Amino acid sequence: MTVKWDRTKGRPEPIRALNRIVERENGEPLVDMADVCPSVRVIRPQVIPYVRRTVAEMCERASALLPKGYHLGLVEGWRPIERQQRIYDFMWGCAKEAFPNRDEIALRRTVCRWVAPTDQKAPPGHCTGAAVDVWLVDDEGEVIDVTAPFDRFHAAPTYSYGLSEDAQRNRTILVEAMLEVGFSNCRDEWWHYSYGDAGWAVRFAKPECFYGLARLQQELYEDLERQHAESFKDRPNPFLPPA
Repeated sequence: MTVKWDRTKGRPEPIRALNRIVERENGEPLVDMADVCPSVRVIRPQVIPYVRRTVAEMCERASALLPKGYHLGLVEGWRPIERQQRIYDFMWGCAKEAFPNRDEIALRRTVCRWVAPTDQKAPPGHCTGAAVDVWLVDDEGEVIDVTAPFDRFHAAPTYSYGLSEDAQRNRTILVEAMLEVGFSNCRDEWWHYSYGDAGWAVRFAKPECFYGLARLQQELYEDLERQHAESFKDRPNPFLPPA
């Protein structure tokens, strides 16, 4: 299924543009989101709930802008580079299975559409602690629809056409709250926002960024990493129709 979207909104961020950004790491620490932005709800058990301090503070301000009964649900925050590579390798295998006639260049283009590679000058946004993937959830923690009548990936571009009235309203609520507090949005993914990384710099036409690759004490997330690795064993191929 092909969903049309408004390409006049947002700014493309090819890898070559990301690699041109000058990184001037400011040393801001990663913080536990539960301490800095308690309004945000973690909605996946394997999420490592750490981001840069300013990013956490911005999430709390965005959450306060949502209507009553709406909450930010964190799907992903900081990722160790090893997790990023695991996701990339998984998507690479899925792409090879789904598109056996594509050459290596075409496969890489397909995978990089969804997952930032780890072999470039600009580190992936999640690995800097600058990026968050967020959904909307209600008071009971149930996901609020922002994609009907499509599924998440078919309506991935933020400014997709053809959404239901309710889905469009809900998506607009999320986008406006996040942009209002200073986040930039990856126009290819309605759920992905960042501040201070190379992606943010490209989207705002800035020559420099101030968050680079970040590390966290392994004991703070090693159990979550085991859960994440385990979750891939039964994960379906996202490039193939549901069985």
